[in-house]
Amino acid sequence: MKKIITLSRQFGSGGRELGKRLSEALGIPCYDHQIIDMIAEEQGLDKDYVARISEKAIQAFYPATIGRHFTWNPVMEQPMKVAAAQNDILKKLAEKEDCMIVGRGADVILKDMNPFRIYVYADMDARVQRCMAHSKEGENLSEGEMLKMIKKIDRERSAYRSQFTDIRWGESEAFNLCINTTGKEIKDLIDPIVSYINVWFQNK
Repeated sequence: MKKIITLSRQFGSGGRELGKRLSEALGIPCYDHQIIDMIAEEQGLDKDYVARISEKAIQAFYPATIGRHFTWNPVMEQPMKVAAAQNDILKKLAEKEDCMIVGRGADVILKDMNPFRIYVYADMDARVQRCMAHSKEGENLSEGEMLKMIKKIDRERSAYRSQFTDIRWGESEAFNLCINTTGKEIKDLIDPIVSYINVWFQNK
């Protein structure tokens, strides 16, 4: 049986690292920023532009596809194309082989393929400290500024998800496994998660 795993995460929770380590332990490819590269190449667009609009674009695309009120706006044509391309790429990746997909609303977009859905979260203090420790050179944000940025990204991710599902972002019923990384080394969590995933797929 094909192993399709999706991973949603709070910003600063270590979800990206967990996804990468988990995919390596399972021996399957992990798709994260690579999806941006694929969209940019397919659409002939700048990668930075695609990265800026890829998650926001879905907010325009989904109302048009699920029957909600939608007024055509020419300005949104390109973002909608990006959203459509993203959905198409996610489905092709999942149909092709076992894989881990980080973010992009993949757990909802690929729901018909019954993926194993992971949600990674952590206490706010732990998230701030993780972000501070992994901040880019020259970023120099204070802890207060980092906190504001984390909350902003969380709001955007929540709003993004709300466009195409009634289940709120982070609610346990939307996922097969929720992982609190507070006070934990990501590498120490991998083996038990792999065991759980293997049991889950064996019992499907």
